[in-house]
Amino acid sequence: MATPEISVIMPVYNAGIFLAESIESILKQTFTNFELIILNDKSTDNSLEVISNYQRNDSRIIIINKDINVGPANLRNEGLKIAKGDFIALMDADDIALPTRFEKQIAVLKNNPEIGVCGTWFTFFGSKKNKLIKHSEKPDAIKISFLHSCVIGNPTVMLRKTALNNAQFENEYVPVEDYDLWSRLSAKTAFYNIPESLLDYRQHDNNISKTKIDNVNRSVRKVKINQLSQFGIENSDSKIDSYLNAVSLKKGLSSEEILQVITAAKHLIEQNNKLNNYNPELLESHITKTLLRTIRNASNYNLTFYNQLKETDKKLFGKINGLDKVLLFFKSLIGWKK
Repeated sequence: MATPEISVIMPVYNAGIFLAESIESILKQTFTNFELIILNDKSTDNSLEVISNYQRNDSRIIIINKDINVGPANLRNEGLKIAKGDFIALMDADDIALPTRFEKQIAVLKNNPEIGVCGTWFTFFGSKKNKLIKHSEKPDAIKISFLHSCVIGNPTVMLRKTALNNAQFENEYVPVEDYDLWSRLSAKTAFYNIPESLLDYRQHDNNISKTKIDNVNRSVRKVKINQLSQFGIENSDSKIDSYLNAVSLKKGLSSEEILQVITAAKHLIEQNNKLNNYNPELLESHITKTLLRTIRNASNYNLTFYNQLKETDKKLFGKINGLDKVLLFFKSLIGWKK
């Protein structure tokens, strides 16, 4: 087999019921010059049998069968190390890639050398009604969006191997290790999302434990804090929560906390004007929208807060629409609390 242009990395753990559909969606791609590296994480169902059956008929499939369970982050890292292609495509064992996914993504990467990572829109299906997920499309918007959430679907990703520059998925951030990696890479290379659904993303009726939710929230917070270094802010800064809340909506803040967030927001804008890591117009627009939603979702209002906004933060106050201004005034007048 000639050297493949694309290396597809697919971790598998007990996915036998969906695996055939996922593998076939890769084998039926209109772009055919790829290797499919399937890493079986000591599955206890028929996953290995399904993979082996397909490998017998298609030499592009490479099987890595683990003797111990190591988790998807380690599996993807192992796949990255042995990948032969100049381009890496990620895929999950229960999702379905549309036939032209690879063809369209590799065209974007080949025609735009400044883009290192290319995702696509995707469609949730399975346990709930189908839902199209549209993420930011252009590089500057994606980079700013990462400040508040992961805006690239992990199993839609295709990237240049050189863009990684030895970066990998870190277990420290499981189960949001993808958000961590992409947010780190966004400081070094441009991202792009093809504005078309090229992957069906399967949803399951799994109950998520409180422990897992806590782990997600804790890891997401760490990723967001790390990104504040792009503004010259250390993770030990005493005002770290105000900075986070200036770029990522937090509902139920008190009027006093919101005033602190507004001050932090001004500092972020000033720092970016010095360091020029983010598009200044898009960043200010994002922060303004976040602040307006934060004010609308405050836990309490009072006249001190209202007057501070009106007199000291006139630019922000001017962005509040007429109805919200009326509501803000009356809620402040009566000292409204949730």
